[in-house]
Amino acid sequence: MSDSLPPCPTCSSEYTYELGALLVCPECANEWAPATAADAADDVIRDAVGNVLADGDTVTVVKSLKVKGSPTGIKAGTKVRNIRLVNGVGDHDIDCKVDGIGPMQLKSSVVKKV
Repeated sequence: MSDSLPPCPTCSSEYTYELGALLVCPECANEWAPATAADAADDVIRDAVGNVLADGDTVTVVKSLKVKGSPTGIKAGTKVRNIRLVNGVGDHDIDCKVDGIGPMQLKSSVVKKV
């Protein structure tokens, strides 16, 4: 029966079990609804507010970011035009060119769609 249940999204344990309408992990005590596990597999990239992002969108940075090699970094409110959605390193899923900084990758959690 455990072959048909998905692993825990928190700790990836394979020993999950059903408890009523929820799935439970005995190792980390995480509880989640089976429908949310299916939604997490969706390939939709969302911004910090929850808007769906697409290639070519214009976004603004919602918090100041430090950038290696740049004395100023990226300030909150900076507009970034013509983004591309990619599978970058780690959580970085936006490839873009920031004015004054150059090409870089950003996390979708630090931008907001304009």
